[in-house]
Formats: sequence, C-alpha cells, structure tokens
Amino acid sequence: MIKRTLYFSNPAYLNLKDRQLQIDLPHLKTLGTEESVKLVPIEDIGVIILDNQQITITHASIAALLENKVAVITCDKSHHPIGMLLPLDGHDTQSERFRYQIDASLPLKKQLWQQTVQAKILNQAAVLFERGIACENMIHWARAVRSGDPDNYEGRAAAYYWRNVFPKKLDFFRGRDGDPPNNLLNYGYAILRAIVARALVSSGLLPTLGIHHRNKYNAYCLADDIMEPYRPFVDKIVLKIIDNGENFLELNTAIKSQLLSIASVDVSFEKGTSPLMVGLQYTTASLAKCYEGTLRKINYPIIKDFDAKRIGYLKNIDDTPISYAAEKTIKYGNKKSTDEPELPF
Repeated sequence: MIKRTLYFSNPAYLNLKDRQLQIDLPHLKTLGTEESVKLVPIEDIGVIILDNQQITITHASIAALLENKVAVITCDKSHHPIGMLLPLDGHDTQSERFRYQIDASLPLKKQLWQQTVQAKILNQAAVLFERGIACENMIHWARAVRSGDPDNYEGRAAAYYWRNVFPKKLDFFRGRDGDPPNNLLNYGYAILRAIVARALVSSGLLPTLGIHHRNKYNAYCLADDIMEPYRPFVDKIVLKIIDNGENFLELNTAIKSQLLSIASVDVSFEKGTSPLMVGLQYTTASLAKCYEGTLRKINYPIIKDFDAKRIGYLKNIDDTPISYAAEKTIKYGNKKSTDEPELPF
C-alpha cells in the first residue's frame, strides 16, 4: 500500500483523536469553510511535511506517527526542509540487522557501491535517451565501473549529464546554492531522502552508516547512498516542469505539489513495477539481505522507458551481466487512484 504524503503550508493544529490525525485549519475557519477539521488515519500516512512556522503538533501525534514509521519533515523560514524525525524501532530483528550492517566488510561495501553507481548512471542515461540526447558514453561508463568506483565514473557521468540534460538556454550549473532550477532539485531530493530514510528504518537498518558516504556530520549517509539511483526520477519531474513553461524561479505551491508526487511515481524492476515508496522497500529489504550474506545484489529500479536492448547485452568488466532493465510489467500494491498524495492542505 502506498502511504499518503501530507503537506502543510498554512497554520494548522495537529492532534491525535481515536488513532487518527485530527487536522484543524484555522485559515479555513476564517473563510467560513465547513471542512476546517479533517481526520486522517495514522496508518495511511507515510510522510508529513510541516512547512509553516505557525503549525502546532502535539506530542501524542508525534509518538503515534513515529510508531507507524512516518517520516516527519520540518521546514525553515525559507520553506526548505531542515530536519526529519524517524522512528528508532523499525523492524522485528533490528538489533541483528544492525550487527550485520556494522560488521559489513569493506569489499562488500565496495561491491554494493559499484552496483549503486551503475544503476545511477543507467538511470541518468535513460533520462538523456528520453530527451534525444546522446547517452552511449554513459552506458559504456556504467559497464566500466569497478568495485568501489576507483575511476570515479560517477563523477564523470554526472558532469556529462548535468551539462546536457537541461535546455541549453538555461546555461545550467548544478550546485546546492546555484541558480534555479537548483531550488527545485534541492527540494525534490530532500523529500526523496526522507522517503529513503524511512524505508531504511522500516527494513531495520541504520540510515547513518553508509556504504560510501562517510561524512561524520551527516546523520543520513546510507540514505544518501541508496537514493543515488532514484535521483533521476526527481530530475524527470523537474524537467517536466521546465518543459511545460512553468515559472520555476521560486517554489510555489503548485511546483511543490508536483515534487511531492515523487512518492507515487512508478518505478520498474526486473519483475515488474511499483510506486516509488513501495519500490524503496524492495530496495532496502534487498540491501539488508546483502548485509546478511543471503543476497549479492541490491534491487534497484531502472527507468522503465529506457531501451532495454541497449543494456541487455552489456557485461561488467568481470563478465557478469548488467541486468537492471524491466522484463515485464506487473503492478504491485493498491490502486494508484486511491493512494495519491494529499496536496496541499
């Protein structure tokens, strides 16, 4: 089941009532709207985004949300995500999974990073392919990635990707503090990061202990690792906004709504498709099995519109096949029409 994403951009009072989140919206009362109070079952919520300085949420609500493995994201005065709350207890055998994760060998981490970089580059190549931009070099680089990516093909691919993916008239340069549409990318990646962290916790893993990222000041190193192959799905949303001619100079409500829909975007795996939030559970569950030694490959998605024939024949340097493309389409989870994110209040 796809969990709902709740986004609050206006003053609100959130409290717990009968295991449901009661949402009191004062601005609707002022307008004389009858539906100024709403109830949402806690078990239906996956992510909550608090994007107003006049939002009040009770401790009982926070405890119930975390118990249900909800990621609670808070935004600063400039409306950018600044913090995140996640549950401490996310899995039945969590201590055992922590131990496997902590004891993971360096060769294993390097192999997992190789898979991660390959999946990321292939997804970036797929975005370029959809836009009619040459990507054969990207596919070659994905093939050439070795354990641990000592040749930094990730950086080489990123440089080519960002130089070509946006319309030339934008003169785009990717940087966290760069000019728009960097603001859209930053916001979308922040939401994606929260969804990834939530999935990691649900699989009994520590989001802090990464397989590649090691910044001692970063509490979400593993989330930053695992989200890499998923970033192009955010890029596609941003590109669509730009292609539609929307004003992307500032993050207005309409643009945020589109970026928040990332949780319900369909992603393709070898055995079928699923919404991204559900797909991330497959990815993090497979990662946990890799740590345990019962699986050798992380289950990453590949953008389904990518021409599978272009990568189906490729092999890694060690002659093992690169097999990320979807073979057939099977729908997992509930119907999408009943699980769309609630945006915005």
